[in-house]
Amino acid sequence: MDGMSTVGDLFGAGKMFLPQVVKSARVMKKAVAYLTPFMEAEKEEAGTAGQARGKVLMATVKGDVHDIGKNIVGVVLGCNNFEVIDIGVMCSAEKILDTAVKESVDVVGLSGLITPSLDEMVHVAKEMRRLEMNTPLLIGGATTSAKHTAVKIAPHYGAEGAGSVTHVVDASRSVGVVEKLINPDARKAFEEETRRQHQKLVESYQRRQTKILPYADAVQKRFATDWAGVDIPRPAFTGARTLEDFPLETLRPFIDWSPFFAAWELRGRYPDILTDEVVGAEAQKTFDEAQAMLDDLIEGRKLSAKAVYGFFPAASDGDDIVVYTDDARTAERCRFHCLRQQRDRKGQKDFRSLADYIAPVGAGREDYIGGFAVTAGVGCEALAAAYERDHDDYNAIMVKAIADRLAEAFAECLHAQARQDWGNGKQEGLTNEELIRERYRGIRPAPGYPAQPDHTEKRTLFDLLAVEQATGMTLTESYAMCPAASVSGLYFAHPDARYFAVDALGRDQVTDYARRKGVPIEEAERWLSPSLGYDPQA
Repeated sequence: MDGMSTVGDLFGAGKMFLPQVVKSARVMKKAVAYLTPFMEAEKEEAGTAGQARGKVLMATVKGDVHDIGKNIVGVVLGCNNFEVIDIGVMCSAEKILDTAVKESVDVVGLSGLITPSLDEMVHVAKEMRRLEMNTPLLIGGATTSAKHTAVKIAPHYGAEGAGSVTHVVDASRSVGVVEKLINPDARKAFEEETRRQHQKLVESYQRRQTKILPYADAVQKRFATDWAGVDIPRPAFTGARTLEDFPLETLRPFIDWSPFFAAWELRGRYPDILTDEVVGAEAQKTFDEAQAMLDDLIEGRKLSAKAVYGFFPAASDGDDIVVYTDDARTAERCRFHCLRQQRDRKGQKDFRSLADYIAPVGAGREDYIGGFAVTAGVGCEALAAAYERDHDDYNAIMVKAIADRLAEAFAECLHAQARQDWGNGKQEGLTNEELIRERYRGIRPAPGYPAQPDHTEKRTLFDLLAVEQATGMTLTESYAMCPAASVSGLYFAHPDARYFAVDALGRDQVTDYARRKGVPIEEAERWLSPSLGYDPQA
């Protein structure tokens, strides 16, 4: 334990890197597992031996299945002699708070990746206030931020005398935050400083002058296409095709390794990171171990990759995309409801919607839309669980990180095939590096991300492709995909299609969007909460 304290100190000082810390934790956990029976006997005699510095509950919130970052934070806290109670993924507020009370924890930590998790965190904060709890609340995860925490979460629980809410940006900051929150002498000053920082962030948010163009004007300034002359390729087939047990070795060249290093908090872009003066040696070692695991996964067929993709006759109808049952285009199969940019940035000439990339009804052109869903995570949870049972967090995290990279590589690989099938990629001649950098015609935006921030549109895509039946992938109540190492989205072949962020939405558009989807505006606002450019309560 003294050794792990040194590891924790070195990590906090930036003199050790996360992979080294997690490996150290593996040694510690295996040692502790061996020594536990002896320590328990000693505890009975002495009553105090082996006591932890504090108890931290950690959970991925309801509807979310992503836990790599949470697991890393848990390992780092464990290295610093904190007792970590990790209750897993898809945890309801009731389960989180019941466990917190039952275990008398000192801190509650919430994690999430998808944007609906932000609202679930707000709900947990409200429940903690309703229950008159005073336990500090930590917020972390890819979609979280200090500003969102200050503006949306802290007002419900972070007021004076009603607990505190702190955003933790990564594992390296977690120990210092928890240390201050469990120290009676340091907690008050830390929480007061956090509230001051929150107030500054709230004031900055309120001062932000977001000019939102009226929705009708944004529609008038839509991205324009000469539909009479634009090249619209016809796909080689329509309908959906399933790919079973796709070979992982085919995906390997498509892997973008830069996000892999980011998951391990090693900053830099691959391959330059391998020769970086500061992190290069550790990055190379981690990369070599990832390659060895990837070899084992491929040779042992320990992960399975599956996909479904297809093309469908389509036309835009305002900001909706109509998908037809067949090439005769006489019957509507479903609709994708799109959102349009309204934030009026200096110099912005057009305000885009994904619907702009599909030929309109009545344009006299036959257009198409594609869709896909891929997973490389079949078998990943069982592998990770086996490593965890062996007290090996390093390889448990590693296999999840590799599965994530394989899923993204599958999306890239399949998109290359789809462009061949569609005819807009036959003359590409791109290298794998150019493919990773997306130097090709067409885009594959995903529901829940910047060009269409509403995760509920994923349900339409899954129904269109019959994803559950074809691949076994499922959606949670918050529309996270299971297995976690999965990707889905739409294909657009328009020659000028590019990615964009919808960003701040006006009430006028959200009202129209709710009408088009046939849902109450309150429901639309809930799913679009992070993208609203107005206060729904105002």
